[in-house]
Amino acid sequence: MKKLIAQIMKFGVVGAIAFVIDYGLMVLLTEAFGVNYLVSATISFTASVVFNYVASMRYVFTHKEGMSRRREFIIFVVLSIIGLLINNGCMWAGVELLGIHYMVVKIAATFIVMVWNFVTRKKFLDAGNEPGEILSDIE
Repeated sequence: MKKLIAQIMKFGVVGAIAFVIDYGLMVLLTEAFGVNYLVSATISFTASVVFNYVASMRYVFTHKEGMSRRREFIIFVVLSIIGLLINNGCMWAGVELLGIHYMVVKIAATFIVMVWNFVTRKKFLDAGNEPGEILSDIE
């Protein structure tokens, strides 16, 4: 249980940094350059996914033995595309159907996608050990 809590904490730190990238870029593109909020949300989400992949697979999740980095990356991207669809669906529904400002909706959408990301990455990408402990199972 301690390992899971520590992993969730690390995921939270990585996620907070990714959120700053995502939210900041979305607001910049929308407010400074007049880009439609859904287009800017897609661009910013994609930019944050790149950071998130590198940081998550280095600091949060343990590489599965026998899974190539290529396959790992493909799974990460597929899960992230689904996360993007969830994000943009929330953004559209919140703004267009409920009339909530896009900056507020983005915060709620991020929380929903964060849960999706942790659960699916844990299931499909994590070996279940803390970094550096893979060899301890073999010894």
